[in-house]
Amino acid sequence: MIKAVYPGTFDPLTRGHEELVRRAATLFDKLVLAIADSKAKQPFFTLQERLGMAREVLGDLKNVEVTGFSSLLTEFVRKQGARVVLRGLRAVSDFEYEFQLAGMNRNLYPEMETIFLTPSEQHMFISATLVREIAILGGDVSQFVHPLVAKRLKAKKS
Repeated sequence: MIKAVYPGTFDPLTRGHEELVRRAATLFDKLVLAIADSKAKQPFFTLQERLGMAREVLGDLKNVEVTGFSSLLTEFVRKQGARVVLRGLRAVSDFEYEFQLAGMNRNLYPEMETIFLTPSEQHMFISATLVREIAILGGDVSQFVHPLVAKRLKAKKS
């Protein structure tokens, strides 16, 4: 059985994230969407809000578990009994950081492999940061996030 972990802050979960989860769910026996507490990033949504949205949006996927974490990623992956970390790459600019991160993680947990997936063309430009900014400024984010997430963004902004 191959278990993979897809970590991130998912603040908020975008259509790009959702697409990667749905595709990865067909590649792995078990996928853990690991939502980082990430207090240093000062997320717009609390960890509990992000967990709730992800569980609702992805609830139809039987082999996907949504959970939070606040430890080193390598420790979390080890405790999950996983050896694969999934990361999304939207642009070449993402690659440099992700490549460095993968190397550091491999140094900390040599048995762990990092696998990269790219979103489809219609989702390549979507970033959670941009979605938050658009929503905060009153713009329409409905094409970038699940309707539930759009509703929560609108309510949180108010």
